Amino acid sequence: MNTARRLMPFLGWFPLHRETLKADLIAGVTVALLAIPQSLAYAQLAGVPAYYGLYAALIPAVIGAMFGSSGILSTGPVAMTSLLTAASISQLAPHGSEQYYAFVILLALVSGVFQVAFGLMRMGVLLNFLSYPVLMGFINAAAIIIGLSQLPAILGIPAAQTKHFLVDTWHVIANMDSMHEISLIFGVTTIILLVAFRKLAPRLPGVLITVALLTLASYLLGYEKMGGRIVGEIPQGLPSLSIPPLDWNSTIALLPAGFVIALISFMEAMSSCKVIAIKTRTPWDENQELIGQGLAKIAAAFSQSMPVSGSFSRSALNLSVNAKTGMSAVFSAGFVLLTLLFFTPLLHHLPKPVLAGIIVVALAGLVDYRSITKAWRARGDDGIAAVVTFITTLAFAPNIQIGILTGIMLSLALLLYRLMRPRVAVVGMHPDGTLRDADYFQLEALHPQLGALRFDGPLFFVNVSYFEEAIIKLERRNPHLKYILVVGSGINGIDASGIEMLSNLADRLKAGGITLGFSGMRRQVTEVMVRTGLAGKIGADNIFPTDPAALDALLPRLASNPQSPT
Repeated sequence: MNTARRLMPFLGWFPLHRETLKADLIAGVTVALLAIPQSLAYAQLAGVPAYYGLYAALIPAVIGAMFGSSGILSTGPVAMTSLLTAASISQLAPHGSEQYYAFVILLALVSGVFQVAFGLMRMGVLLNFLSYPVLMGFINAAAIIIGLSQLPAILGIPAAQTKHFLVDTWHVIANMDSMHEISLIFGVTTIILLVAFRKLAPRLPGVLITVALLTLASYLLGYEKMGGRIVGEIPQGLPSLSIPPLDWNSTIALLPAGFVIALISFMEAMSSCKVIAIKTRTPWDENQELIGQGLAKIAAAFSQSMPVSGSFSRSALNLSVNAKTGMSAVFSAGFVLLTLLFFTPLLHHLPKPVLAGIIVVALAGLVDYRSITKAWRARGDDGIAAVVTFITTLAFAPNIQIGILTGIMLSLALLLYRLMRPRVAVVGMHPDGTLRDADYFQLEALHPQLGALRFDGPLFFVNVSYFEEAIIKLERRNPHLKYILVVGSGINGIDASGIEMLSNLADRLKAGGITLGFSGMRRQVTEVMVRTGLAGKIGADNIFPTDPAALDALLPRLASNPQSPT
């Protein structure tokens, strides 16, 4: 049974109790009231017909809940994944073409396969390569791009389609005199109403009420006849299940975009899962969630839809209305199904500026510019990674995947640089009786013939030369040294390169009349030293369990025999 539940997490929903079903039904309907208008808006953001969004909120939402580790996570269309989809496909096919739509479906399949593969290989932990500063730099830049991308719809100005997003945006701004005033009124009214609902009546389905009111206004005013752009006809009924349009060359072309979407969309889902796990005090499995989110994307491809992800806003709503299991997603999908079967004619006159306004207001949950400032204050290189990612994402838009890939490579390069040059400090005796940084605390040397140095990092092949240089520099600055003590509490690992360097260094120092000693070494390091014979070469009388033990042994030696090394 445990194995079955691990492979099919939805078995944990059963047995279903009446109170649980009631709570999940209320939560499902509540989330659907937000998911339906959001799905239409995010389909527009992805550059596909509105019904693609509804299809993405149907079968994929159920699959994500069934096979993910968190039943309360709401899967479906989201802003970031939709933007990445549009940015990726716009370079390969003309917007609005059948080829464009085919690429969107194929991208859902490719990104889903990536995620399932990551989950099956238990590679969830590897997603930590995407550092928080890089992620926030990318998200903040993407939020700006999402907001600016809605200007043509809100202003009623046709968008230019070049390979440079900022140029296209300037084209819209430069042609403000040709804007469609009624479209602007619909867009601005949407933003005002949504903000008002959020602040004054957060418990009401503000998005749905706004869509209903402005769709009715569009119908009564004849907005379409005034030149306004509307959603138009949405096919009634279920999506057709079919094999995605497979093509080898297209698949190869979509691999980079699929990888980026798999990475970013899971980071979105993971943030929601962590919040849910904390508030509900339930565990979650990042590898199982990768599988669940991947299967949801694959389901989207087979139901002729767009890439999906875990939605932070809808998951938070699902949690706040006390959803108990993934059945809430089933009920939510059922409500979307009813809309597809019976209510799509009511959406015909929905103005596209209203959908653009919904997207703009949704950006509030993405923007967090203070995170970049905090990253800079934490570490300069973290700040550099965040800023470079932010600028690169904006500069290369619509190819925003270049921004995130640049950020990942930069953060890994900075990590490697930090590993190559860990903190090294010559230490002295602090008044509190501990060995501290001599330069920082202005401490005297322990003894004219005793130098002590602390190394804060693992001794691996990337930094052994840096450690060796620090020891040699200490030796050169103090020509009367007889002992060099390595304070090893900060050394948490060692490899073969580190062992070889220490062995050679001990020989070199010994030839110069200097004895190398160690104190406070961690067990995992001393075990390697013993296995490789280095401990025997150094000598048991020069390896001490603690810093005080080292000083208690070495200082008397120097006092009794000041002219020659022990």
